[in-house]
Amino acid sequence: MNWIQRLLWRHRLKGSAYAHLFEKPHSNELVAIDCEATSLDPQKADLLTIAAIKIAGNRIVTSQPFEVQLTAPDSLSEDSIKIHKLRHHDLMDGISEKQAIEKLIEFIGNRPIVGYHIRYDKKMLNIACKKHLGFPLPNRTVEVSLIYQDKLNKHLPNAYLDLSIDSICQHLELPLENKHDAYHDALAAALIYTHLTFGSLQKTSPPTKN
Repeated sequence: MNWIQRLLWRHRLKGSAYAHLFEKPHSNELVAIDCEATSLDPQKADLLTIAAIKIAGNRIVTSQPFEVQLTAPDSLSEDSIKIHKLRHHDLMDGISEKQAIEKLIEFIGNRPIVGYHIRYDKKMLNIACKKHLGFPLPNRTVEVSLIYQDKLNKHLPNAYLDLSIDSICQHLELPLENKHDAYHDALAAALIYTHLTFGSLQKTSPPTKN
């Protein structure tokens, strides 16, 4: 969303509780975010879980994470369950998509959002936000795999790099559990971002694709 679109939306929402979302952030905080859904196609996917973690400077605020589970949608199929290990029974206490979006917006405010394949998450959240609140999610996005790729290209131009999240974490020697749920993927993105922004690349060569 460019600055002209932000101005238009802020004007449309003047007097609304959501107008501040389209203003420039007033702090150095960001929010790492990850979503799990029923499909890899954001146009067809239904949200299952959302997790987010605030990043304040070089500090990851793990003491105050955001995690919600949504009610199981009709599209939760056997194939989806194999990927995310989330069954209908696991989502019995989930909240509605509208409630989840409202809670998420309250948590992230107008901070930039950080993630791995963040365009996928942003697209799904845009669709849900438009559906329930009438406007797209305005937050600027930061893709951690691109930061990693840009930094490595300066040291190893023309190298064919493995940009999977597991390989990036392995190369950066990040202390992560071997889990791929929304919370741990958001945490991984936060760790990659802070390491590359405030730290340095390891001296060892990164893993490459075969």
